[in-house]
Amino acid sequence: MVLPDVEPSVSDPPRSSGRASWGLLLTRSVAALGGGLLLYYSFPPRTLWWLAIPAFALLGLAVYGRRARAGFGYGFLFGMGFLLPLLTWIGALVGPVPWVALVVLESLFVGLAGAGMALVSRLPAAPVWAAAVWSAGESLRGRVPFGGLPWGRVGFGQPSGPLLPVASIGGVPLLSFVTVLAGLALGELARRLFLREPRPLLVPAVIGVVAMLTGPLALLVPATGGGPAKYVTIAAVQGNVPRLGLDFNAQRRAVLDNHVNETIKLADEVAAGKVAKPDIVIWPENSSDIDPLQNPDAAAQIDRAAQAVGVPILVGAVLRNPDGVTTSNSALVWLGGQGVVERADKRRVQPFGEYMPWRSFFAMFSSYVARAGYFVPGNGPGVVTMDGVKVGVTICWEVAFDDLVEDSVDNGAQVLAVPSNNATFGFTEMTYQQLAMSQVRSVEHDRASIVATTSGVSATISPDGTVTQSTKQFTPDVLVERTPLLDTTTLATRLGAVPEWVLVALGVGAVGAVIVTRRRDRKDEDKNG
Repeated sequence: MVLPDVEPSVSDPPRSSGRASWGLLLTRSVAALGGGLLLYYSFPPRTLWWLAIPAFALLGLAVYGRRARAGFGYGFLFGMGFLLPLLTWIGALVGPVPWVALVVLESLFVGLAGAGMALVSRLPAAPVWAAAVWSAGESLRGRVPFGGLPWGRVGFGQPSGPLLPVASIGGVPLLSFVTVLAGLALGELARRLFLREPRPLLVPAVIGVVAMLTGPLALLVPATGGGPAKYVTIAAVQGNVPRLGLDFNAQRRAVLDNHVNETIKLADEVAAGKVAKPDIVIWPENSSDIDPLQNPDAAAQIDRAAQAVGVPILVGAVLRNPDGVTTSNSALVWLGGQGVVERADKRRVQPFGEYMPWRSFFAMFSSYVARAGYFVPGNGPGVVTMDGVKVGVTICWEVAFDDLVEDSVDNGAQVLAVPSNNATFGFTEMTYQQLAMSQVRSVEHDRASIVATTSGVSATISPDGTVTQSTKQFTPDVLVERTPLLDTTTLATRLGAVPEWVLVALGVGAVGAVIVTRRRDRKDEDKNG
């Protein structure tokens, strides 16, 4: 793909040469790489949300007025500085080579965004167009290849910041946009101040202030419809795993027994009056890797727990499909004495983990390919009914995808459940990054979220995104929470993907306008020359 160049403005100072040129290149490269690192440090488990602002200020300064090819390079460096540390949990799973390869691939998308941001950097109100270009880049990266990797979207790094309420207006895309916009406005303001440009400082200053005010202003837009909140008591069980790493799958019976035992302990504490009796219980993904529909012993253990606690359990199970080859990652509603009464299958399975695209091809490069599963995606509404409660189910990886969570809410979910299995990733930051996604989803759709993981961090989250309870990693525990059931509708839920596509259109349109204008100007110069 050939990227169009941006010609320097007639008002630009002459291009320097020699050492000065290399110095500027090095300075911009360090700014881009450093900006990516700052963005990484703004993400959970840290609460340094504000670091995202100077991160994009640095990126904006690096790409300002550059040719598209240079913007691509600076964007790529920014992506590497951000994604390489953010995705270290991939390396913990499959080793350094696939991890670095994935980061390089994903950074190419960030490079494309950097190229577009460079192209629009001289337009009036440039931070607006550049932030929209970034949004277009996130949209593309979240969809391709193999269904995309939405991990690391800027909005997912803002659960502790004042901009979080924006998610209830336009979802994660709008939250990413205003965060990036605030940073780019800061960078443009700093550039004009440093160079003492005659251009007015008011424009970037106003853009930055408006961006930061969107969070408080979003609080003024209430969710609509629905009656008063009803409350139920929900328990999330974290049974823990025998040891870290991939080997835990070979000990799947021990994992099942852990969750059974923790649930029976919960029942004993309820009987003793130590904790409130739950209305429903949530087990994590992979809490029963032994198919309870085919293994009577596993079914008996789950039923023992369900009868002890006396309420429905949402059981994360791996089910072997009739073809004898593929499997389904499912959440089963289990009633004591009855067994499975409802089922939700994972609708979007994880490439290179739960299934391997182009298996024979990638097998030539890594022995880890043999460890990839043969899971197939399911369908359905993403909602199960448990004792009259409509529970939206997004299994682990699915919480990163806007459309899946939105479908659950559109189909009547009153509360969101995120059963997950993070044991494979050890003590990395992966579980905190995923928890942050659930916090944003709660605000986006005005729903409480229950995160149940095999090894932590499990948590209960209120509709305003606050983590009300959480567990430690690799520690057996049970969370019991009085949880609101809501059927309200936020503006983000009603609009769905509209804000995202508007931002994509603005970004792509701005880039297209610059390219068309410059080609027309070149033709005019050729005619007059």
